[in-house]
Amino acid sequence: MLANPKVLMRPLAALLALLAATAACAADRRPNVVVVLADDQGWGDLGAHGNTDLRTPHIDSLARDGALFERFFVQPVCSPTRAEFLTGRYHTRGGVWNVSTGGERLNLDEKTVADAFKAAGYAAGCFGKWHNGTQYPYHPNGRGFGEYYGFTSGHWGEYFDPPLDHNGKPVRGKGYITDNLTDRATAFMETNRGRPFFCYLAYCTPHSPMQVPDRFYDRFKDATLKLRPDNTKKEDLGHTRAALAMVENIDWNVGRVLAKLDELKLASDTVVLYFSDNGPNGWRWNGGMRGRKGSTDEGGVRSPLLVRWPGHVRPGTQVSQIAGAIDLLPTLTELAGVKRVGDKPLDGRSLAPLLLGKPAEWPDRMLFAKWAGRVSVRTQRYRLDDQGRLYDMPADPGQTRDVSGEQKVIATELTQAVAAWQKEHLATFKKDDRPFPVGYKEFPATTLPARDGVAHGNVKRSASAPNCSFFTNWTTRDDRITWDVEVVADGRYQVDVLYTCPTGDVGSAVELSFGGATVSGKVAPVHDPPLRGKEHDRVSRGAESYVKDFKPLRLGTVALNKGRGPLTLRATDIPGKQVMDVRAVTLTRIE
Repeated sequence: MLANPKVLMRPLAALLALLAATAACAADRRPNVVVVLADDQGWGDLGAHGNTDLRTPHIDSLARDGALFERFFVQPVCSPTRAEFLTGRYHTRGGVWNVSTGGERLNLDEKTVADAFKAAGYAAGCFGKWHNGTQYPYHPNGRGFGEYYGFTSGHWGEYFDPPLDHNGKPVRGKGYITDNLTDRATAFMETNRGRPFFCYLAYCTPHSPMQVPDRFYDRFKDATLKLRPDNTKKEDLGHTRAALAMVENIDWNVGRVLAKLDELKLASDTVVLYFSDNGPNGWRWNGGMRGRKGSTDEGGVRSPLLVRWPGHVRPGTQVSQIAGAIDLLPTLTELAGVKRVGDKPLDGRSLAPLLLGKPAEWPDRMLFAKWAGRVSVRTQRYRLDDQGRLYDMPADPGQTRDVSGEQKVIATELTQAVAAWQKEHLATFKKDDRPFPVGYKEFPATTLPARDGVAHGNVKRSASAPNCSFFTNWTTRDDRITWDVEVVADGRYQVDVLYTCPTGDVGSAVELSFGGATVSGKVAPVHDPPLRGKEHDRVSRGAESYVKDFKPLRLGTVALNKGRGPLTLRATDIPGKQVMDVRAVTLTRIE
């Protein structure tokens, strides 16, 4: 007998229903987001922008398979740009006025792009250079990221097997830092392949120190470069060669990220975005633009922006409209269908219509750049520089001819716009009265690095730039080190000092005090490791300190009361020539 047709149809109907449900689920799935941020990479450091001295096929593929923004602008230095990416608001609104000593911190009442994705059910991970605050809740784990691996400082002194932070705990990185960060980011993607994820991969290269593995550097160490800056006398060729090698290493790692998405079959479900945080960190070819890192001119603030989302962003899209770092939060949340968290008004606007080819009104706008008391403003056509000179940028990308006399109406309009922007944004700017917080229950260990401390007496930093420095030259009982802290909860705290001390100088008695409470101990045993970093430098470094492998000196526990005041480290007895070198103090709240 033939089987009943109705019976035969049941499994087929079930299969069709399952396929339909699977398709609906795939259609409803929000896209993953991978943001790759380079550090001190100039606009000109890419093949996609015409640089033939290096090869960046993986980064360039994002432009080929997605969109390239022709005029994308960031801030002149690192932490302001990172704050604007995180918030969609000018960094001046969020308390970011410096790159170190606490001025890089993003105010705690600001909500981040990670807060938004976390609230929408995304796994959110950050890997690399944070540069918007160290102590919780300024730490990435307090800003929406459930997973963090990297360093929170502005720059680092050693890129091979470096000391790093994993969710607030000190760890030792493995291998070259850019490779190691990529390892962690791709592992995060694989772990969270079954749910939407937001992955922020914040590289610290090609920022100095100029360190890169041999297999990338060897191609450049004696290379003749065809593309040079207009004033070749300013260029340090050794620095340029190392920077280009570091960018090629970034490109290789971007290739690994894209390959992992292919392996996980997630490429079509993932928005990949690539940009840099400021202009190049040296005088090198940058498309003939004026300015470099630290400058509010075009060359100091123009960055790559490449966005790929297969099936949504048409391959080869070129966006001519100006855009900025303040636009990235509203863009990514709209693309992902994620509701932003917080009610503060944004300065940026979503670029989604430009990416997706949707009709939208797009009036001309102004984008402001600020650093070190200088402000410039960019419109689609013009830039008014920080000296009040006006340039027609399409006709004069090198800013060589001031047209303010010919375009008096425009020059006046932009001058007034800068004055209004300064009045709105700078009224309380740099009036920083934020202590370093200590003692949150959800993040019991608080590290107070030398970067955030103040040296008194003979004590000095190991290098002029505070970020990865340590305190040294502590030679008298009148010397001391202080941190402005706020203990947020009464309790007992374990005290550790990260130190080094050579033979012959051990045995100093030291005391840490806060609000009348003290804990003391002796500097021992001998711990005198060599400085690290110089052996890996391709050229002489500038402001970055060399590093040492510091060891914790346990002073004991102390009862601290809630409140604000100076945390003071001093010596009461010094039997040798010096007390010790100090990298940081760690206070761990004990339940």
